[in-house]
Amino acid sequence: MARKTGSGAARPGARRPLNRDRVLAAAVEIADERGVEAVTMRAVASRLGVEAMSLYNHVANKDDILDGMVDVVIGEVDLPSEVDEWREAMRRRAVSAHRVFGRHPWAAMLLDSRESSGPVRLRYLDWVLGTLMKSGFSMDGAVRAFSLLDAYIYGFGIQQFNMSAESGASPEEMAAAILAHIPAEHYPFLHRVASHAMEAGYDAEADFAFGLETILDALERARDKV
Repeated sequence: MARKTGSGAARPGARRPLNRDRVLAAAVEIADERGVEAVTMRAVASRLGVEAMSLYNHVANKDDILDGMVDVVIGEVDLPSEVDEWREAMRRRAVSAHRVFGRHPWAAMLLDSRESSGPVRLRYLDWVLGTLMKSGFSMDGAVRAFSLLDAYIYGFGIQQFNMSAESGASPEEMAAAILAHIPAEHYPFLHRVASHAMEAGYDAEADFAFGLETILDALERARDKV
């Protein structure tokens, strides 16, 4: 005798129920593959195998999807709860955010453009400000430190994204193209830098770490003054 399927078991081939998380996950996948400009209600619905109108049971409109995508990405950033020292907490948060933006190269520009914030982003903002203020930064100092760190993290990510999107070439290939138009006798220092980039390769992680440590050093010195 065939065993009866319990009432809570999914039938073979049954479609997974649509919900907000699935809608946002599909939107993030599309943005990762084709850029955030490709995210439309129709494209998300097609990815999920549903009609576009069915999305409105879970999201208000495209703006709601974009805000939700920001929350999805910010939710991937490590906010270490076991770290007491502010500098290490900010370092880990910055490195994690840098890696997240590497996985989602469109996210830095989208995050910077959104005026509204979802609950995940609000918790993120509160955690960073709270970590800084509990470590001795004044309220104004914490806001300035947060702004400086995020300007660097987002700016670095946007710069990398724009460079790769415009040329489609690797940093080494870009250096080679630049070098071909830089006579050493006229631009000796620029020629040396481009030549070095071709030979040694470009280490984006080392560049990011250098800038981050420079900023953290400056904030350490300024903590009691702001």
